[in-house]
Amino acid sequence: MPKFTYQHVFEPGTDPEAPPLLLLHGTGGNEQDVLRLGRMISPGSALLSPRGPVNEMGAWRFFGRIAEGVFDPQEVSRRTQALADFIVPAAKHYDLDPGRLVAVGLSNGANIAGCLLLLRPEVLAAAILIRPMLVLDLPAAPQSLVGKRLLLTHGSTDPLVPADHHERLAALFRAGDAEVTSRTFAASHALVPGDVDAAREWLVPERTRVSVSR
Repeated sequence: MPKFTYQHVFEPGTDPEAPPLLLLHGTGGNEQDVLRLGRMISPGSALLSPRGPVNEMGAWRFFGRIAEGVFDPQEVSRRTQALADFIVPAAKHYDLDPGRLVAVGLSNGANIAGCLLLLRPEVLAAAILIRPMLVLDLPAAPQSLVGKRLLLTHGSTDPLVPADHHERLAALFRAGDAEVTSRTFAASHALVPGDVDAAREWLVPERTRVSVSR
């Protein structure tokens, strides 16, 4: 086995029609926490779940922050590139088709999944972003996200994510010609059943996606 740069777990898929999932946990989580979510939204999918490499007072994250909701763009970009550089060899090693790989990110994991699509769109086919916020105010390059789908889910009473971020984020992805679906639920920052149901329904077309990467 190659020496990977991220601690992670991998579960092989059991359904060839189910797209492989890249599972990205939120602050304070780890590579085990989101496996159940992956199984719930797409039974039979192969699951690749890395642990965020940044330890913030005992809480694992995918990139650091200056304060709550305040980020260093260079830190975010560097960590995004590092995660992409893990995904490429991991997908090859575990025989995951990058033309079908769907990121499922929660909170901090959603944020870095969004950054992957903005900075390294070739490593993902689609993404589900649960409670994302805008951390890089950078429109996707024109046509860089053609054929890619995103689901953004927001909480109507989320105390951590500013109310205008979901529209601003959607605009960044649409600048690259992504197909963006945005849903808002009566929820705070935590995952609710509506997120799971929406993700499961949204994933249905990904079962018939034809990869263009191989």
